[in-house]
Amino acid sequence: MDYYQYIPVVIVLLFIIVSGLFMVKQQTTAVIERFGRFRSIRQAGLQFKIPFIDRIAGRVSLKIQQLDVMVETKTKDNVFVQLKISVQFKISQEKVYDAFYKLQNPHDQITAYIFDVVRAEVPKMILDDVFEKKDDIAIAIERELKEAMLNYGYNIVKALVTDIDPDSQVKNAMNRINAAEREKVAAQFEGDAQRIRIVERAKAEAESKRLQGQGIADQRREIARGLEESVDTLNRAGINSQEASSLIVITQHYDTLQAIGQDTNSNLILLPNTPNAASDMLNNLVTSMVAANKISEANQKPRKKKNDDDHKDFE
Repeated sequence: MDYYQYIPVVIVLLFIIVSGLFMVKQQTTAVIERFGRFRSIRQAGLQFKIPFIDRIAGRVSLKIQQLDVMVETKTKDNVFVQLKISVQFKISQEKVYDAFYKLQNPHDQITAYIFDVVRAEVPKMILDDVFEKKDDIAIAIERELKEAMLNYGYNIVKALVTDIDPDSQVKNAMNRINAAEREKVAAQFEGDAQRIRIVERAKAEAESKRLQGQGIADQRREIARGLEESVDTLNRAGINSQEASSLIVITQHYDTLQAIGQDTNSNLILLPNTPNAASDMLNNLVTSMVAANKISEANQKPRKKKNDDDHKDFE
């Protein structure tokens, strides 16, 4: 019996069987058609189709995909701005048929919806609000796309506004405004700091003057107390008040001369030095003070009389 005559038939059968085997990758499905009509959807793994009858019409990825769209539009304050919208989507495994047969070009469909939503939302906002409310724009895009694309088997995972790019002149103007605002704040802080320094310096100077005045007052009080004690001591020693005062004056005179002599650049005033110099100096001082008081009283009497006359005339 000749078996060799069946070898070509076996080879043909093996070729037909092998040509009917195909592999579907993970997270991918294959759409099978038979004579142009939908037959089945094959999942990941090794699959078989009838050769020359069935064919793979296409493969559909179940992975999350991302579509980036640049949209140019105008804001409410008439500023042209470009927004980069990133939409992440995937095809539901249960709706592979709808995703494959209902849409010719899903990317164009998604892009059209993005343009429609962005150009409806952004013109309602000024440029600053576009930056602050970009999440609201993304939510509006995501909501609109979910409603529109769900019937086609596309599930919108996330919509993001990833970039907002105004015109270059507008960006330069915004940078200048920001810089001017920061300079204004810096100037205010510098002014506040300068005012604080001036106030604190004035407080310190006032406190210094107060303490200095208090020190002078204390000094004069102690000097007066010392003079009083000196006079009392001299009185107890049998020296009368006038002689004691003369002695104190001449003592202070010599102390002043000694203090002046300690500085080489000081000017020295020589007073007459006679046995009665201290007494004469004291008498002259007393006479001058008495004369000054009399002159002051004489000046005050005519003024008081004039005020009384004016008061009578008024009555």
